[in-house]
Amino acid sequence: MKKLDVLRYHPPSPLQVVEHEAFSQRGLRLFVKRDDLLHPHVSGNKWRKLKHNLIAARRLGFSKLITFGGAFSNHIAAAAAAGMEFGYSTIGVVSGEESGVVNPTLSFAQGCGMELLFTSRANLRNKTETELLELLKIDATGAFILPQGGANCLALPGCREIVTETTAQLGRPPDFFVTACGTGATLAGIATGIADSKCRALGISVLKGGFLQNEVENLLAKCGEQSCNRWEVLNDFHFGGYAKWTPELIEFINDFKLKTGIPLDPIYTGKAFFATVQLAEQGFFPAGTSIVLVHTGGLQGIAGFNERFGDLVL
Repeated sequence: MKKLDVLRYHPPSPLQVVEHEAFSQRGLRLFVKRDDLLHPHVSGNKWRKLKHNLIAARRLGFSKLITFGGAFSNHIAAAAAAGMEFGYSTIGVVSGEESGVVNPTLSFAQGCGMELLFTSRANLRNKTETELLELLKIDATGAFILPQGGANCLALPGCREIVTETTAQLGRPPDFFVTACGTGATLAGIATGIADSKCRALGISVLKGGFLQNEVENLLAKCGEQSCNRWEVLNDFHFGGYAKWTPELIEFINDFKLKTGIPLDPIYTGKAFFATVQLAEQGFFPAGTSIVLVHTGGLQGIAGFNERFGDLVL
């Protein structure tokens, strides 16, 4: 099978039944869509978001990928791994100052052959991709440009497949999908898949500010997708903001792994899973509800987190 065919026909991720007292005691059924098992290095929503971008890049004859992200970015790691596996040279524009100390994420990206160029966080936040390429004198000839986090219109059909796969695995749509939200592209893709269904989608924001609802709506509009009213972003579970955490979150992550065997990261999935348990305990989900928690991967970030803060996450 050709490498492009691997992208098109990759098997569905497993749907795992999870027994947890917060759900069983309330007549709820919890499933975890194990997208962390899609690929050893391009896992979770990164595989979903990159899939159709890579297919488009191959169809259009590009040989290079250029993308952007933070120093611990799951997207940077995934794009580097995808470039190595599917035959693209890669350049990563990374926020922060280059130093002699390279964290596990950037070491992995370099090991996959990615060239790393550094810019300030302000530049990455405020400048367009074109402006950054010009500022860093990057030759984009023959390059396919991937936005930060992989959040573009080509990300949506890959994330929509979460819905079609899950529906086939269950025999019907679940009552709820729950996913972590950083850029909002995964939630947007799921929203396009539930447009004709009675299920709802919840995005758990890992960022402060309450702006992701608008970001998702804007992405759907930009991509010509009609926004249904069966999704929303919840903003009460960010633990202080992006990459912020508390001992309570770490204790939850470790306890969940010990009880279920499912590893979580403290940046995305830990917060989404914590939120879902809290919502169940608060009576948010009606009795008899089926809930599918999407495991969006991001486990590569645990090594960098533990390197910074001590070996906190099991």
